[in-house]
Amino acid sequence: MASGEGEVMRNKQVIFRDYVTGNPKESDMYVTDSSTIKLKAPQGSVAVLVKNLYLACDPYLRIRMGRIEGSSVFTSFTPGSPLSGFGVAKVLDSGHPEFKEGDLVWGTTGWEEYSLITEPEQLFKIHHTDVPLSYYTGLLGVPGMTAFVGFHEVCSPKRGDSVFVSAAAGAVGQLVGQFAKLMGCYVVGSVGSKEKVDLLKNKLGFDEAFNYKEEHDLDAALKRTYFPKGIDIYFENVGGKMLDAVLLNMRPHGHISVCGMISHYNLNQPQGFSNLTSLIYNRIRMEGFVVFDYFHLYPKFLDMVLPYIREGKIVYLEDIVEGLERGPATLVGLFSGRNVGKQVVLVAPAE
Repeated sequence: MASGEGEVMRNKQVIFRDYVTGNPKESDMYVTDSSTIKLKAPQGSVAVLVKNLYLACDPYLRIRMGRIEGSSVFTSFTPGSPLSGFGVAKVLDSGHPEFKEGDLVWGTTGWEEYSLITEPEQLFKIHHTDVPLSYYTGLLGVPGMTAFVGFHEVCSPKRGDSVFVSAAAGAVGQLVGQFAKLMGCYVVGSVGSKEKVDLLKNKLGFDEAFNYKEEHDLDAALKRTYFPKGIDIYFENVGGKMLDAVLLNMRPHGHISVCGMISHYNLNQPQGFSNLTSLIYNRIRMEGFVVFDYFHLYPKFLDMVLPYIREGKIVYLEDIVEGLERGPATLVGLFSGRNVGKQVVLVAPAE
């Protein structure tokens, strides 16, 4: 526990301005250091006071920038308050028995230099520090768990399966492809640039990759070039025209794991699909999932992935920018494909 009443510090924050429609803009957020925070957990509480080190830029944050009504796994950001999301932090003070000063943690925190976390059940203590701390925003955090759950638990893969991954150079997609290769599957990924195609094939070990922006007929491209015998597993990150094309190319009894639909997040009206009857005729299992429902499998996930990391069997691409003030531009850049790999904001180096 920290001594005394706790030092009062200025606390730089990224503030959410107001609800967003259409594409998010940097001006939908602003950075301020006018706020202050006492570096002491309130006496008698179970709150945890942390210094944030890394923040994850994730596509789902765009959903929370809109006005969410009705039942949803997400809640809207509050205008005039800091954004929040997943990050890596160091505990400065704690009223919770499971966390103590100096502990490193990952979980839900604020887009700010310091955060008072009043629901510490959303935190995971970091026990393995022989890997980069930033990995806990990606490979060893929610994206890694998402790839693990969506591929291994939802899709029930088998050696030799033909696997297609959209947004394959992103935080989740790059891992799905590598998990599939480690199982002995044939893997193809779609991305949005020639540079990312080269990364998938030459660095991440995908069998094939293509730039969807250069394919005018996605159905024909999948059928002719990449999956002439059909797709066994599709890991869905995009939606839209890509999903429609994939539905025409799935093999009977194939599996589609629906992780996200980034092409829909900035639309004012939901986009429809034309080929859903393929689900019936080919007896395809298409299942959406939310990773939060599977956090109880985190120890199982670590048991699988940590040896891969230590043995050099997994490559993980990160795109790290320095400085909380660069947070708004970095988050907005996700939706134009500016990043390569997991997008991370470095708030402060670990001491």
